[in-house]
Amino acid sequence: IGAIALGAIAGFWLCRGDGPAPAGHLGFSVSRRHSAIALVLFAALFLITPLMTARTGSQGLALFDAFYRSGALVFGGGHVVLPLLQAEVVTPGWVSNADFLAGYGMAQAVPGPLFTFAAYLGAIGPAPNGLAGAAIALIALSLPGLLLVYGMLPYWDGLRLRPTAQAAMRGTNAAVVGILGAALYDPVW
Repeated sequence: IGAIALGAIAGFWLCRGDGPAPAGHLGFSVSRRHSAIALVLFAALFLITPLMTARTGSQGLALFDAFYRSGALVFGGGHVVLPLLQAEVVTPGWVSNADFLAGYGMAQAVPGPLFTFAAYLGAIGPAPNGLAGAAIALIALSLPGLLLVYGMLPYWDGLRLRPTAQAAMRGTNAAVVGILGAALYDPVW
């Protein structure tokens, strides 16, 4: 989060006026009410799920929380999620590092998004595992991005036309490239 935030700040100061102005218009209409519901749901799940997990001790809720938090903190491509997932499943001992890297290798060998790697991790982790764990992990990892995109649709056209937002996004994108490099180094290398 810190690297991405610093990238946005650096972009705000260093990347002004670079590049062409965006053209076009998003053709999606989402009401501001539905948008607000999606954004509140995103924040509520992000803030309340860890508290509920600590209070109940439920492994299913802990699985959802770990993958939801990882999905909520990802910006950019799927490979950015690798260090987050490794910290969430290897560090507490849910999955061994060898199984983590084997699953990553399998995910690279088949077509499709890297986020399906989450289903593998949910399936081999502690109960609930198997099909239930795979479904929880995959849904939890994908849900934050879906809620954020849906929630931001009414505001995106106005935001992307602002030069300051464009500069911050350029810096953010540069920071994500750095995070991808870090993800390539550890755990892959």
